[in-house]
Amino acid sequence: MTPTRAAHLLLLSLWPAWAAAGALPPPLTDADFRDADPAKARIGQLLFYDKILSGNRNISCSTCHHHDHAGGDGLSLGIGEGGSGIGPERTPGTGDDRIMKRVPRNASALWNLGHRDIDVLFHDGRLEASDLYDNGFNSPAQEWLPLGLDGILAAQALIPLTAQFEMAGNIRENDVAGAINDRIDAAWPILAKRVRTIPQYGEMFVEAFDTIDDPAEITIVEIGNAIADFEILEWTSHDSPFDAYLDGDEQALSPKAARGMGLFYGKAGCDGCHSGQLLSDQQFHALALPQFGPGRTRLFDPAARDVGRMGESDRLEDAYRFRTPPLRNVALTAPYGHNGAYPTLEGIVRHHARPRAMLEAWTPDMAHLPGVPWLEPIDFVVAENRRERARHRAALDIEPVPLTEDKIDDLVAFLESLTGATARDRPFGRPVTVPSGLPVE
Repeated sequence: MTPTRAAHLLLLSLWPAWAAAGALPPPLTDADFRDADPAKARIGQLLFYDKILSGNRNISCSTCHHHDHAGGDGLSLGIGEGGSGIGPERTPGTGDDRIMKRVPRNASALWNLGHRDIDVLFHDGRLEASDLYDNGFNSPAQEWLPLGLDGILAAQALIPLTAQFEMAGNIRENDVAGAINDRIDAAWPILAKRVRTIPQYGEMFVEAFDTIDDPAEITIVEIGNAIADFEILEWTSHDSPFDAYLDGDEQALSPKAARGMGLFYGKAGCDGCHSGQLLSDQQFHALALPQFGPGRTRLFDPAARDVGRMGESDRLEDAYRFRTPPLRNVALTAPYGHNGAYPTLEGIVRHHARPRAMLEAWTPDMAHLPGVPWLEPIDFVVAENRRERARHRAALDIEPVPLTEDKIDDLVAFLESLTGATARDRPFGRPVTVPSGLPVE
């Protein structure tokens, strides 16, 4: 009997009589992930923490995806360009350098994004594998995304560099932001020159990349590929109790977690969306999560709301739908939801069980938003729009599921069993210094 078959039979024996048998995914293995080169990943680690890639040299990828916070920032909505510090202690800056807007969405987790099946990224799916522009991707850069990127994770690494409120800054502040105002790809050569003219980076790229014989040949493509290789090697994780269970260890899960797994793949129906090896169908669903913050809409729609997938697709039926997040190490990546509406796993589980009731019961103090006095008047202004509230409430793809307190506890225990044994012990970690000499946070 195969380990997976044995695990499935044990699962059935643990479920109550009313639970329908859902399909367990096959175990994750290293072969399920894209290949990555350690020498390139070492460059990527340094670039990930180096503020040289931001317009004003004051923020890095790690600011919102820090090791101290399991690849996130611990905030509902991030404090981007212009802020100071990391994580929940990050402040919004002062004077002319202060932030002009909160980052509209919660910082996505990085776990297992190197999986070969990943073909769509961002909460609204605005980056996806596609032949639309003859460069392999449908992205905010459209036909101006360069050729030669190794995969979707390399393409994703380039997008925040061009975002005004994330890393680029404001038009009059630096040459990167000014170039983006002309065209999105005009900024990448400026950033690539910053990197290749630092001797340590130049030497490392020549050593690691067979296609680079001289630092002058370094482009944003190699930079994106290096960051992607780092993210693949750094955030791949499949050594949780659940993974051990799938691999045949029948004692890997606690009784409570085993009951939660029965609910997840049975009565609770969680696997309807959280399916497959990554526990995500990579599709878009409306959950009626509470709305707040500046929102993210289409260019011609200035309202403080978030229309989700519709902002990318322009299809009304996609309104308020967001990508199903993968769940490995989910217990480490609070808060939860596309805007971090719930601070705990219990809260987001309860919302899935009773979405409209939880929406009505939600209160603003549940959002982890650092104080920004000049932005607070719009933080919850969306709640004052009666028509918007009605549209948002009507868009719901999940049905209520009656769950007792014990069953909610069991589901939370199962989600906690998705935490890898080495999730806090990453192969690269945070560097002490970076070649630019800029401070590392």
